Amino acid sequence: MSGHPALLPPGQFGQRLEARPSTQAWAPAVDITERNDAYLVTVELPGVGTDDLEITFEDGLLTIQGERHPAGDMAAEKVHRIERRFGAFRRPITLPSHVQPDKIQASAQDGVLLILVPKAKEAHARRIQVRTAKGKPAVAGAAVKNGA
Repeated sequence: MSGHPALLPPGQFGQRLEARPSTQAWAPAVDITERNDAYLVTVELPGVGTDDLEITFEDGLLTIQGERHPAGDMAAEKVHRIERRFGAFRRPITLPSHVQPDKIQASAQDGVLLILVPKAKEAHARRIQVRTAKGKPAVAGAAVKNGA
């Protein structure tokens, strides 16, 4: 067998159909938006329960992984069309370093996963005073003018 799913003869919907759900890799759609105080990651996950999800954050990498299972008993049903993907998925997302990993929150409603990643307070630039020791310049050497 070639590894391709078995095709059914053309059906009443006018096309050849796969005899079983597709097991090709899939990845959910992700949107990332930025607010003043946080990044918001929105993931479309219809049919994926919270027990089938795992979210981790390590070294600036937010990873969302899980699995979507087919509904019902596919072997006992007459299938006319299957376009949805099933199986395991993994979505790694690199985030900026100025976030607060211990304050990341996730919630799910109506097949949409929302992950709120709060930003850390940004380091403010601060002026550093250059001091001299007993009237001597802090850096020894001759001044260069106009590249000469």
